[in-house]
Amino acid sequence: MALSDLNPVERNDEGIAAVLGILKQRLGERFQTGQAIRSQHAHTTTYIPTQAPDGVAFPETTAEVQEIVRACATYRVPVIAFGVGSSLEGHTNAPGGGISVDTSRMNRILAVNPQDLDCTVEPGVTREDLNRHLRDTGLFFPIDPGANASLGGMAATRASGTNAVRYGTMRENVLSLTAVMADGETVTTGKRAKKSSAGYDLTRLLVGSEGTLGIITSLTLKLQGIPQAISGGVCPFPSVEAACNTVIATIQMGIPVARIELVNALQMRAMKNYSKLDYPESPCLFVEFHGSDAGVAEQAETFGMIAEENGGGPFLWTSVAEERTKLWKARHDAYWSSLTLRPGAKGLSTDVCVPISRFAECVTETEADISKMGLIAPIVGHAGDGNFHVLVLMDVNDPKEIALSEKFVARLNMRAIAMDGTCTGEHGIGQGKIGFLRHELGHGVDIMRTIKQALDPLDIMNPGKILPSVGH
Repeated sequence: MALSDLNPVERNDEGIAAVLGILKQRLGERFQTGQAIRSQHAHTTTYIPTQAPDGVAFPETTAEVQEIVRACATYRVPVIAFGVGSSLEGHTNAPGGGISVDTSRMNRILAVNPQDLDCTVEPGVTREDLNRHLRDTGLFFPIDPGANASLGGMAATRASGTNAVRYGTMRENVLSLTAVMADGETVTTGKRAKKSSAGYDLTRLLVGSEGTLGIITSLTLKLQGIPQAISGGVCPFPSVEAACNTVIATIQMGIPVARIELVNALQMRAMKNYSKLDYPESPCLFVEFHGSDAGVAEQAETFGMIAEENGGGPFLWTSVAEERTKLWKARHDAYWSSLTLRPGAKGLSTDVCVPISRFAECVTETEADISKMGLIAPIVGHAGDGNFHVLVLMDVNDPKEIALSEKFVARLNMRAIAMDGTCTGEHGIGQGKIGFLRHELGHGVDIMRTIKQALDPLDIMNPGKILPSVGH
């Protein structure tokens, strides 16, 4: 079944035509309707069909976002928020057409409060832009999903990444936000206080809502002090199970690891090909520690002993920044390195997350599934929090390969849910995983639908994502 058939959204041609005219008059050159730019603002990362919007708006202020949303609400036209387009589950597709709201011009850093360890930014600021701005303050924003994503998009999809084991996800690092809701009104979900017991937690409701409830126009974020010292390295293991057992022991011993990433043997082969790493072609853990000079040395040594007890090693670590940068660049380039395993193929990237006690079992069963189904699909994982990614390499023009890949992903999702885990640790639901949400949350999906209908009764905010289209 095509994804567009799974969750259709009714198209309103008359309303769309009216809104196109209004926004062209209001925004001028900051409203584009050319085919190329519309296609760029739909989902093109994997085999999910591209469903382009009818126009792309480039607002520069919250007031302009309000105008766009009010026009769309008046004529019942879908409105889809867009950051930099790095999402992986069809989040920016427009199954019923409509208007893409590109926030890239809303890229101001509004305030930095070093004493309070927080800052306020507009949604188009990217994480790399923010950290460059913060460098001289001795602070940094730790959430690192790999891509140079926009902070608004990271909040909307509840992103995390390699640092999540120590610093958490966007859920823990957004203090408050401002958003334009479906009626065009703005809401500010909180103040800068580090905690609050004042009413419903609207911040957490909007973080991870994937643009289905509102469009984020500013965020107040937690910051961290740049560590005095950082050490890191790579440790090979004879099996995925040995590597995963090392992760579990490291976490249980309370070692404050900042990053602990699993790559399986196939992924290491790809990294050796692409990034020219000189490590054994076996499962490996990429590890990093943050703290004082003495602290990171002690943590590295303790980790090395745990790895040795599980048959791993040697653990080769360094505190030299250039050497660590090479390692983490290789990890962040895992997607591109994986494509070398099957030239000409495209990658279907999917993720699940399970309790850390089930991590080894889930990864091992998944590897067996990959082998049995004859797929080429390397694995990388944020092992410290039980989250891992599989990149299925396939010919997107071959319906049989698409069907086989979808079957594999379905089995993976249901395996994770059966282990008391989730069908997605950080990619989100979008279009691609709608069919698994009820398996995971049951009646919770009906509660989500009630919230969606209350806040967006016309179903204009990114319809067709997370929940089946609620209709009018």
